[in-house]
Amino acid sequence: MHLKSPKEIQALAESNRLVAEVMQGVKHLIDVGAIPKEIDRWVEKAIRERGGTPAFKGYRGFPASVCFSVNEKVVHGIPDHTPLRDGDICSLDIGVLYEGFYGDMARTYPVGNVQPEILKLIRVAHESLDDGIRAFQDGNRLHDISAAVQARAESAGYSVVRDFVGHGIGRNLHEDPQVPNFGRSGTGVRLRVGLALAIEPMLNLGTHEVEVLDDNWTVVTRDRKASVHVEDTVVLTEEGPKILTRLPEAAPVA
Repeated sequence: MHLKSPKEIQALAESNRLVAEVMQGVKHLIDVGAIPKEIDRWVEKAIRERGGTPAFKGYRGFPASVCFSVNEKVVHGIPDHTPLRDGDICSLDIGVLYEGFYGDMARTYPVGNVQPEILKLIRVAHESLDDGIRAFQDGNRLHDISAAVQARAESAGYSVVRDFVGHGIGRNLHEDPQVPNFGRSGTGVRLRVGLALAIEPMLNLGTHEVEVLDDNWTVVTRDRKASVHVEDTVVLTEEGPKILTRLPEAAPVA
């Protein structure tokens, strides 16, 4: 578990600002009739224009720059030419490599007129992410984050995916420790200043059980009900958790 120096934190902040800027731009492309494959091309171009490299493209053979997961797809969806439909939701997970450090974030966006129960699922996912970030404090335990995410999700009647987790991040896209979205508070490694984590709740409308499709990438809910994925990269500082993937105009976690 590598604790980052102030210089490394600054470099990590720059890579995550890049990915946040790209995410801010791409959300305006999400609309009825939009083509995921075309959005993927836009994302790659936007990353490269800013001097970065798409972190996901080619990673373990993944064929795209953005993981594009629609409706019951949880994570690792491959963007295709199927137009987005009114009432869809789409989860975008974007990663970049910039000057030796990785940035990683995910957001779920509604398309057109989305059912109220799905909009609530998106809202609770963001609340669970914020609760997890609040628990990311010096001296706390890793699973304090996990328990906070789980408690918010399950109190609202949703389930959390257990087969996929958040992770440490820095010079590598995936570093120790893994960050589950479920767990018992007071357990896990001790959290220390300098630790950088990608905290990423995945909330399902129905069962927590998932399966991988025949493309060996796309993860879907077993009951084919909707799933929401949100993610921020956060570093623990002397002043508390600092969210690196939210631009200054975004409201911080109180």
